[in-house]
Amino acid sequence: MKTFDYSTSKTLQEALHLLHQQGDKAKLVAGGTDVMVMIKKREISPEVLVSLRRIPGLDQIQYEKSSLRLGPMTTHRAVETSPLIRREFSALADAADVLGTVQIRNVATIAGNICTAAPSADTAPPLLVLGARIKVLSPEGERTIPLEEFFKGPGETVLRRGEIVTEVSIPKLLPHTGSAYWKHKRRGALELPMLGVAVLLSLNTDRISCGDMMRARSPVSSIFHALEKDELVCKEVRIALGVAAPTPMRAFKAENLLRGQKISDGLLDKVAETASEEARPRDSIRGEAWYRKEMVKVFVKRMAVTCIERIIHGR
Repeated sequence: MKTFDYSTSKTLQEALHLLHQQGDKAKLVAGGTDVMVMIKKREISPEVLVSLRRIPGLDQIQYEKSSLRLGPMTTHRAVETSPLIRREFSALADAADVLGTVQIRNVATIAGNICTAAPSADTAPPLLVLGARIKVLSPEGERTIPLEEFFKGPGETVLRRGEIVTEVSIPKLLPHTGSAYWKHKRRGALELPMLGVAVLLSLNTDRISCGDMMRARSPVSSIFHALEKDELVCKEVRIALGVAAPTPMRAFKAENLLRGQKISDGLLDKVAETASEEARPRDSIRGEAWYRKEMVKVFVKRMAVTCIERIIHGR
């Protein structure tokens, strides 16, 4: 492995100064779980690593009236174990549950997972459906970037040289909203996703006939039996896919089919089919493109049903 210098900063301004001073020779590091692997594989060869680990206040989880604010050093383990995130932003908790091992989640950070810009990043689809925005700092000042504008290609973002992510924020969700994420993989053991699917749904009401649900033969049949009685309308929907294109993507055409419509079994089938048509996966060692597109149909509908279940049960 190539040798490099390791510099720690005590403030963001000190980190910005080091990045400016070292230029292309420097690489910013948060948890280091991605950066160290890339160095070992000789995909990158920085001469200096600038660490954010000793800067206080960058690992906070704050929920204010208008938004959830995550510091860039917030670990996936902190997300996974946060009752607030599990209750209010459950798709993100779903992703943290299945990202690596506990040892990795104790170190890997939210900002690091996003800035690596891998199509397979587990947190990207949930953050896309949750409407996340990225705040970055440079010597010229601050700017805020919607996450759907953040990714340029595999391993590429819109971050400029010398910029540091200082916050990931998620706006407060509408009433009667549920979100869910599914990581599809070949086996139960640790590995990258073959496909990631996140869905967010907001309904016109949370009053579904629970008695009918209890009497139904399966959770899915109970959902659609209740939907027929209560005529639930989709107020808002977002669908995001990982490993389905060069970057994590939104399925806008599928969303437009469902938004403002009465939810039904048949309509969700059409939405899932449209999302599959929007996907642009490629063949890889983990799965072929045709299979990924078929699984988009399965998991978009399944995650939509999970969202409705979570709205019903208040989680």
